[in-house]
Amino acid sequence: MTAAEHLARSVLFEGLPQDQIQELAAISREQKYSRGQTLFSEGGRANGFHVLISGRIKVFKLSLDGKEQILHIFGPGEVFGEVPVFAGGRYPAHAEALEAVVTLFIPRDAFVALVRQEPFLALNMLGILSRRLRIFTHLIEDLSLKEVPGRLAAYLLYLSDRNDRSASFELDITKGQLASLLGTIPETLSRILARMSQQDLILVEGKKITIQNREALGSLAAGEKLIT
Repeated sequence: MTAAEHLARSVLFEGLPQDQIQELAAISREQKYSRGQTLFSEGGRANGFHVLISGRIKVFKLSLDGKEQILHIFGPGEVFGEVPVFAGGRYPAHAEALEAVVTLFIPRDAFVALVRQEPFLALNMLGILSRRLRIFTHLIEDLSLKEVPGRLAAYLLYLSDRNDRSASFELDITKGQLASLLGTIPETLSRILARMSQQDLILVEGKKITIQNREALGSLAAGEKLIT
């Protein structure tokens, strides 16, 4: 696929007229990263943003003692690093490739100049930023108000919904990364997965998860406690 085709399929630019897509393609450049490579670091100057073509990346923060908190994991078609672009500020978190990654990098200065000519681009940007704000609002709510079993239940339902409400799906990250995303440790996550399996809420087969009782999982995600 061409750069224009990738951009047309991205969540930020889908629906734009073809001439605007071509203008975006003209200012973008392909970049490749290997697994574990840093795309940008917290505090670094935000000189542009990325449209993910292939692979997955994690955006995370580090505490003073080096503990990692994953904020989000992005897959193909998604856009990341765009929040500070308009403000001309600095990246608020780190981004690292979880596997081999290809992105289209769109430089800030060229993009801002294009937005001045094409205001519809700004409306699309506001839409995705609003959706991203809702995601982080739910993350903060989960981390502060829900216990770990509720966070895990909500995430498993999210994965099911992302896979057309399929009862069976595969975890697309390691259990260590999932623990970080949920604000816990791998040992605690393993215990909760085992307890959910024992209570026939889910079936765990390696990385494959099968939801056996969606209603009970939904109650758990809503705040009901897991039976001990």
